[in-house]
Amino acid sequence: MNKVVITGSNGLLGQSLLSLLLKEKETYQVFGFSRGENRSGRTDFSYVSIDITEEDQLKKALLEIQPDFIINTAAMTQVDDCENQKEACDLLNITVVKWLSEVSEKLNAHLIHISTDFIFDGIKGNYKETDTPNPLSYYGLSKLKSEELLLKTKIDYTVLRTILVYGKVFDMSRSNIVLWVKSMLEQGKEITIVDDQFRTPTYVGDLALACKLSMDKKATGIFNISSNQLLSVYEIAQEIADTFNLDKNLIKPISTSTLNQTAPRPAKTGFDLSKTNKVLEFYPKSFKEDLRKFKDIIM
Repeated sequence: MNKVVITGSNGLLGQSLLSLLLKEKETYQVFGFSRGENRSGRTDFSYVSIDITEEDQLKKALLEIQPDFIINTAAMTQVDDCENQKEACDLLNITVVKWLSEVSEKLNAHLIHISTDFIFDGIKGNYKETDTPNPLSYYGLSKLKSEELLLKTKIDYTVLRTILVYGKVFDMSRSNIVLWVKSMLEQGKEITIVDDQFRTPTYVGDLALACKLSMDKKATGIFNISSNQLLSVYEIAQEIADTFNLDKNLIKPISTSTLNQTAPRPAKTGFDLSKTNKVLEFYPKSFKEDLRKFKDIIM
């Protein structure tokens, strides 16, 4: 029986992981760490209400549980907020990872950490795990620093880099691109979407599965997790409209330069998934296929 702690268990990935791992109760004993009340709608796991940015609280809770695996899904991911609140960003995205790695070393636990395509500048696209990062935003920099920190430790760690995660869980504290576009079009509202940024979006179920595969295979190092076809964000929105039979004429293309966003975004990311295919034996599909699967689940 493996003890697994999920930080950020109330979030999109956290709740998706609970659903996945609790299907195998004979294999995993699951502990969820989050602020406030348990929002997952499940009571068949051990929930710990905790502020993981308090070092003593975090370390004490982990040392009591003595997990075999820690999956760190907690992060400050709003890119412009990170630019404006650098100290808060550093605390959650870097310092907490340092504390988790220190406890992992003490307990000989395997730490699984989520990173991002935003560690790259977006000039090349189709990034391999070995490509040289060059973040444009403070968010990207904070995630890169957390990766570098793990690289210097002696622990077993897995970094899963991902892109534009979407999905739906029991209690959502925030939306994501698929739910937002779907909701706006259902209300008959016109939306403007950038047509000069390119991504390979990630279905949260795939990211959760990649976390589980990393545990089951004890796969360490860095892996890319996303869908396998590069699309502009405008094309992504059009695909959402098509899949849910909504009016795509409501979607108007705009360029990034008209947005006046606080933090710069990489123009073109997307991942080379060869290592993920080979080592994790995981073969992500196209956004279109993932979206159909997602539609079947929520409709």
